[in-house]
Amino acid sequence: MGKIVATAIAALLIAIGGVWTLQGLGYVKGSSMTGSTVWATIGPIVAAFGVALIFVAFRGPKKR
Repeated sequence: MGKIVATAIAALLIAIGGVWTLQGLGYVKGSSMTGSTVWATIGPIVAAFGVALIFVAFRGPKKR
């Protein structure tokens, strides 16, 4: 059950990070975030956390 929840949260982080990046770069209009370099920087960071969460979730327990 933990992997499913972690994957869902990771997918959400990746999607949000992608939208924020596109808004920051000016590709998605209609927001105060449009064209802001702050969001063009924060977006990929959030998406990277999502990717890292997927790797951690599927890494599995270490065998001794």
